[in-house]
Amino acid sequence: MLFNAKKSLVLSIALSLLIGGFSSVAARDEFLLNPDNLIIEGVPPVPLNVVSGCERYTNFRNAFVASWHPKKREMLINTRFGDTQQVHVVKTPLGARTQLTFFPDRVSGGAYQPVDGDYFVFTKDKGGDEFFQFYKYDLATRDVALITDGKSRNTSGRFSKDGRVIVYNSSRRDGKNNDIYIVDPRDPKTDRLLAQVKGEGYSVSDVSYDGKTVAVNEEVSINESYLWLADVATGKMTALTQRKPGEQTSYQSIRFAPDGKGLYVTTDSGSEFMTLSYLDLTTKKLKPLTSAIKWDVQEFDLSYDGKMIAFVVNEDGFGKLYLLDTASGRYWAPKDIPLGEVHGLDWHKNGRDLAFQVQSARMPNDIFSLDVKSNKVERWTECETGLVAAEKFSEPELIKWKSFDGKDISGFYYKPDAKFTGPRPVIVVIHGGPEGQSRPGYLGRLNYYLNELGVALIFPNVRGSAGYGKTFLKLDNGFNRVDSYKDIDALFNWISNRKDLDSKRLMVTGGSYGGHMTLAISTFYPERITCAVDVVGMSNLVTFLEHTQEYRRDLRRVEYGDERDAKMREFLESIAPLNKVDKISKPLFVVQGENDPRVPASEARQIVDATKKSGVPIWYLSAKDEGHGFAKKKNSDYQFYSTVMFVQKYLLNAGSSSKEESETIAR
Repeated sequence: MLFNAKKSLVLSIALSLLIGGFSSVAARDEFLLNPDNLIIEGVPPVPLNVVSGCERYTNFRNAFVASWHPKKREMLINTRFGDTQQVHVVKTPLGARTQLTFFPDRVSGGAYQPVDGDYFVFTKDKGGDEFFQFYKYDLATRDVALITDGKSRNTSGRFSKDGRVIVYNSSRRDGKNNDIYIVDPRDPKTDRLLAQVKGEGYSVSDVSYDGKTVAVNEEVSINESYLWLADVATGKMTALTQRKPGEQTSYQSIRFAPDGKGLYVTTDSGSEFMTLSYLDLTTKKLKPLTSAIKWDVQEFDLSYDGKMIAFVVNEDGFGKLYLLDTASGRYWAPKDIPLGEVHGLDWHKNGRDLAFQVQSARMPNDIFSLDVKSNKVERWTECETGLVAAEKFSEPELIKWKSFDGKDISGFYYKPDAKFTGPRPVIVVIHGGPEGQSRPGYLGRLNYYLNELGVALIFPNVRGSAGYGKTFLKLDNGFNRVDSYKDIDALFNWISNRKDLDSKRLMVTGGSYGGHMTLAISTFYPERITCAVDVVGMSNLVTFLEHTQEYRRDLRRVEYGDERDAKMREFLESIAPLNKVDKISKPLFVVQGENDPRVPASEARQIVDATKKSGVPIWYLSAKDEGHGFAKKKNSDYQFYSTVMFVQKYLLNAGSSSKEESETIAR
C-alpha cells in the first residue's frame, strides 16, 4: 500500500483551492474576530451575519480510502471531524468512523502493516510545507513514533509484501535528488540509503513479491518517464526503458505480477491515451490490454493473487470502473456502481473485496466496496453535506466551444437554481496543474453560488489539461503558454452568445496554475471580466521557477520553459502578469499560504504590492500555518466569508438583472 496519500492529498488540495461562496452583507456592529494566524490586508471585517448566512454550506466532509486491514474486513480512511483531515477506522459498512490520529496539521494515508495489521504508517507535514514525514502508529498502545529523519521530504512509501520493510524516496542527501531508502518501521535505526539517483522525479512504485526488487519510475515530465529496477540487496539500478531521441513515453501506475516475470503499467506508448499494459521483464515487450478504450486509464490496482485488475477510465471527465481478468484478458464494467467519478482503488488481501471512492455533484467523496464474487456493492461512509439537501445541488452539463485556432475546448457548466431568472452572472473556475483536469465532482461551498445567489459556474479544461490525449496535453508547453489564455477568451465569447448568461458580470478564479491563469486573464483581457480571485497563483513564471522548492524545479521547467535560456526567459517575462500589472483594471483578491513550497508566498506578495501602486482595489489574505491552499477548516471558512464580501461588492453589485437578485443583495 502506498501511504504518501498522493491521490487523497491532490483531492484535498483541489478542494481547498476552490473559493468559498457568497452571502449578502448588511450593516452590523458585530464582526468575526480576525485570527492571529492570518495576514489580512484590504479585507473589511467579516460581519457575523455573513457567517450565519453561509455556515451551513461549510459543514460538509469527504472520505478517502487509506487501507484495508490484512486479516479483518475493516479499513482505515482519511476524513475530517475537527479542523483537519485525520486517520479513522471503520469496522463495518456505514459503521462508526473512529478517529485515531489527532494533530493540528493534516494527516494523509494510513497503510496497515500488510501481514499482521498490528500497526499502520501515516504521513504528515507541518503547516502545509509538504516536507512529509512517516510515522508508525501502534494499534495496541496508540504510541506514535517518527520513522524518517524529521527534516527532509519523504514520499512514495511502499511496504514489502512480507511487511518487514518500507522502501521510499527522500530528499535528505541534498534537498533535491529523490534518493531511495529502506527501513524497518519497527526499528527506525535500520533506515539506510538503498540507491542514489540524479533527479527529483524518481518515485518508488512497488516491491516485488519476493522482496528482492523495487520498481521505480523516473518522471521527467507528465509526458516523459522511464522505468527502473532497483536490487534490494545491492542497490544496483537497472534501466527497463530506454531514452530515444525525439520520442517521449509516459508511465504512471506500476505493479509487479505475482510471479515476478512482468509489470502491469499504464502508459501512452504507441497510443494517444494512457493504456493498461503488461511489460515482460525478459523480452522488454509491452502488451496493451485495453487498447480498444480511447480514453485514459487513470489508475488501476492489482489483486494480491494477481487474478484480477480493477481500473478506472477517464471518459470525458467522468471516472468509470472496470474489472479485468488477467488470465483471459477480458474486461467489463461491473453493475450497480453508484453514479459519479470513481477513484482510490484498493483491493483487500482476500482478493474479492475492492474498496473505492465515488463522488458526484450531489455526493461528497464517499467510500464503497464491491464483492467481485457476489457483485454486492456496499457503502462504507455517508459523508454529511451540512444543513443543505444534496438533491438541490446542480448537475453539471458538458459544454464545448471553438478556440481561436478551431480546436474544441470543453468544460462543465453548472446552472443556478431555476428560481433565478434573467441572464445570470458567471464565475469561471480554472483548474491547477497545468496538467490537471476539472471533473464533475462535488462542489462543496461552491453550491452556495448556485442555490442562494443564482450565479452560474463554468469549469473549463483548456489545452494542456489531462484526460484528452498526450497531444492535447502538450499544447500549452513553453512558448505556447499564451494559447491556453486564448482558450479562456474563447470561452468568454461563448458566454456572450448565451441568453441565460450575463457576460457583463463575469469573475475568473483558480488555484495554483489556475491562479496564474486568473492573473494572466486579468492582464490580457481585463475588459472582459468584472473581478478576479487568485489563490496561490504564480505572478511571474521566471521568479516562480527561481524560487519554487529545488526538488521540483526541473519538473516544472519542462512544462513552462527553462528560465535560464535567454529567449525563453525573455518570453516568460513578456507575458508575466507582474510585468503587465498596469493592465489590471478590475478588483483583485489574492489568497496565499505562507509555507507554500510549490508557489512561494513571494509570488503573491509581489503582485499585491505592485497592484496597490496602481490604485486598483486589492484584497490580500494569507495564512501563516498553511501551504499550497488552505487545509484547515477555520482558515478555509475565513477565506469563504471574505470572498463572500468581495463577490458581493464587485460582482453582484455590478448590476442585477432580476427582482429576486436585487432583493437578495439588498438584504
